[in-house]
Amino acid sequence: VQLVESGGGLAQPGGSLRLSCAASGIISSINAMGWYRQAPGKQRELVATITTVTSGANTNYADSVKGRFTISRDSAKNTLYLQMNSLKPEDTAVYYCNAALRTTYGTSMNAWGQGTQVTVSS
Repeated sequence: VQLVESGGGLAQPGGSLRLSCAASGIISSINAMGWYRQAPGKQRELVATITTVTSGANTNYADSVKGRFTISRDSAKNTLYLQMNSLKPEDTAVYYCNAALRTTYGTSMNAWGQGTQVTVSS
């Protein structure tokens, strides 16, 4: 199983970036996906998650990004997105994609991407 993030880079305060995470490999189903971030000298923290439920999907956001970031998922493409608007310097971090999934062998797996750097600076 592989998670590959893209879309990071440099943005000015108040600007926007869109992160993508493509999941591939021996995936049977994905129960939940999420974005986490880790700033220098800090612990990795949750940014947003999206969980598949019978009626659709449930989303959850860290208080620090509510109203600015939007998580979404294209289930057909096994791709996760994070639209980041009104970026602030404190959003600077390495952003990691995470997936709680079931493999084609029937085993459960918690997979991580390699991370993509987001830098917000003028």
